[in-house]
Amino acid sequence: MPTITRVPALTGAPDFNNATNSHLVTSTSPSSWMPNMTLPFDHQRRHWSAGLAVVLAAALVVLALPARADAPRGFLETVKRHVTLTSTVPDNGDQNPYALVVAPVSAGKIQKDDVLVDNFNNISNLQGLGTTIVHYNPSTKKTELFAKLPHNLPQCPGGVGLTTAMTMLKTGWVIVGSLPSNDGTTRTRGNGCLLVLDSNGQLVDTWTGPDINGPWGNMAVIDNGTSATLFISMAGFDLPGPQVRDPSSGYPITLHKATVMRIELTIPPGKPPTIQNKTVIGSGFSARADKGDFLLGPTGLAIAPDHTLYVSDALDNRIDAISDATTRTTSAGTGQEITKDGLLSHPLALMILPNGHLLSCNAWNGQVVEIDPLAHKQIYAQWIDNNQAQSPPGNGDLFGIAMRPDGKAFYYVEDDMNTIVESR
Repeated sequence: MPTITRVPALTGAPDFNNATNSHLVTSTSPSSWMPNMTLPFDHQRRHWSAGLAVVLAAALVVLALPARADAPRGFLETVKRHVTLTSTVPDNGDQNPYALVVAPVSAGKIQKDDVLVDNFNNISNLQGLGTTIVHYNPSTKKTELFAKLPHNLPQCPGGVGLTTAMTMLKTGWVIVGSLPSNDGTTRTRGNGCLLVLDSNGQLVDTWTGPDINGPWGNMAVIDNGTSATLFISMAGFDLPGPQVRDPSSGYPITLHKATVMRIELTIPPGKPPTIQNKTVIGSGFSARADKGDFLLGPTGLAIAPDHTLYVSDALDNRIDAISDATTRTTSAGTGQEITKDGLLSHPLALMILPNGHLLSCNAWNGQVVEIDPLAHKQIYAQWIDNNQAQSPPGNGDLFGIAMRPDGKAFYYVEDDMNTIVESR
């Protein structure tokens, strides 16, 4: 099925600053296609005669008119470049950037619009042993250590291994999930916890309990200043090591015990947030241990203005919706399926775009997928990581994503290169 070829002068075709190409794929395209490595338009046209160039240019304008009438259909059409900003590796050598959060305020070490990233792996590249958060300032282009926690933290069951579950509140408090391991696999995992840090990166509180088990996916947050509501997926319940196999498939066993929890906070002036209520609003999601990926489970969460919570269900390769997420008192199970398969290839982090669409990054290739959730339609995908060292390109490289505050670009991490990248 066809790719969408863009002429730079007319549509702003994406290009990489450090890769060979980037382009869009329609929702009718197969998930297995490979990047087009042909020369860009500008390289080819210098060989044309002047007369032919004029004729072709006129023809292109005519052909472009119908597309302009209803274009752009989505956000990804406006993305032109992917620019590497900084390394995420701190002095202790932690690797594998996971969560990515844009600071809503200036407080302590952090300036408003700084980009915070945590690391899931340690210097030996063992998963579940990363303990650091770095912050990048887009104005000064400096990257500094924000927090370094001890791996062996007694108040967090199993210790510290920082996950994609992270946010910074308007009051300056940073909340981050831990799903720790001692050997880099779920065989030695602990239940983990939620860690509360002040704006200088100091630990001030730890939240644990029987319903907090493997806080995993990127948080969706409603922040009202003196109160806030967090939505977090919990993927650790009863998950064994990857050596425990399903005899029928040969893969590690799949459990259907992962949940999505709503946590309601109050934030007294000058004091850390406290939990007022916890409610499981989603349950029965698939989770599976994986030697290469640590675990596979519900990873992306995004809350819409109508209080619908969207969940990326990685193992079942779909996006689900939980209605009335801010008020419901019971679990919606796995919610309503919004879209499945197609351009999705193990969807991970999820966010809502300024146009109301969803953007999800794929785990099993280097694409992001734009989705119209109201129409239940995948619009198209774009390669944002076409690293040929993996097959398919970019396989396993993407994880956290977040919008730039002006709504015109987004940040993402490339965990193969340990970098923050900006798409704009």
